Amino acid sequence: MSLAVVRSLGSARRPRTEQELDDFEQELVDQYLLAMVGAGVTDNTVAGERSVIFEFLRFVGDRVWTAQSSDADRYLAWLRRERGLAAGTIAVKSWTLSQFFDFLLARYQGDVHALTGYVLTQPIDEFNRPAKPDHGIGRVPPPTADIEAMFGSWRDVLPTARKYLPAARDYFAASLWRRVGLRISESTALDVRDWRPDMGQYGMLHIRFGKGSRGRGPKTRLVPCIDGVDTLLQWWFTDVRHQFGSDWDDPDAPLLPSERRDADTGLCLRVQPDALRSGLATAVGRWLPGWVGKLTPHGLRHYCASSLYERGMDLKAIQELLGHSWLSTTTRYIHVPAEHIEQSWTTANARVAHRLGD
Repeated sequence: MSLAVVRSLGSARRPRTEQELDDFEQELVDQYLLAMVGAGVTDNTVAGERSVIFEFLRFVGDRVWTAQSSDADRYLAWLRRERGLAAGTIAVKSWTLSQFFDFLLARYQGDVHALTGYVLTQPIDEFNRPAKPDHGIGRVPPPTADIEAMFGSWRDVLPTARKYLPAARDYFAASLWRRVGLRISESTALDVRDWRPDMGQYGMLHIRFGKGSRGRGPKTRLVPCIDGVDTLLQWWFTDVRHQFGSDWDDPDAPLLPSERRDADTGLCLRVQPDALRSGLATAVGRWLPGWVGKLTPHGLRHYCASSLYERGMDLKAIQELLGHSWLSTTTRYIHVPAEHIEQSWTTANARVAHRLGD
């Protein structure tokens, strides 16, 4: 998207006409959006935040510098009661407004007061700010025994599957989510070149299109092929990938191809996320029916984090594996049985007792 040319906010006199007030308010918004672009935020995110700001200003019905906490109270209540928006959506809108007014207070508080006579305030305060939804609670994965049983049954029927190639591909993709916590979008974006068996002890997957924080574009990382993923990749390239087409050794070919073919080249197209979601849903319905509609690709990402933590991997390592910007995000992915706390308590006391006995 393109932004308007931003003029200097400095002025020898206060805005006098409605048009001058409109221009001044637009400049404040444009300065914020320009700062976001400078930070590397994607165009879609910039456009989304712009729409939230102007939605709030239309609701208030006055200039941005007049907004008070009471206006935010009414706006957030309107989103919840009249528009019926989900708690997570309301929290995102609230966070957007909070960031925007923090920006104005940090950079232009003095200019606004000098040019309008108003003192800027932060309308999103500790009293009306929505609690951050804990999405992780709703994604508690199945027990390890159930996951092992489902994937074991899935693997056993692959040789006799009516459509072997898409069945093997769906199993392979779901295994990446389960074992190293890839996002579904990261999986579909992988090319053949992104498997690097020459790197590290187990080989690496080069994730070139990871999710960036706050829409800041792709975030790259290297994912070590631990927990049997190295063996899984060897199986994929040795027994399966070449059956999709002759591009199996083309570095630019998709690692996960679709069974559909390009009309010009005759080669397979890149698989789309919906096809992989459908493959997992079919497997869950067949071998884990109690989790139909509840176990998703992202749920397997939660399972990966929980499973690795239970087996002793530290949180920092899990954070790097999953590609989280913040450790606090990783902690919301960890779901362990209640007895894990008791076992940790027993182990800690045993260490203390051993030290005191020395």
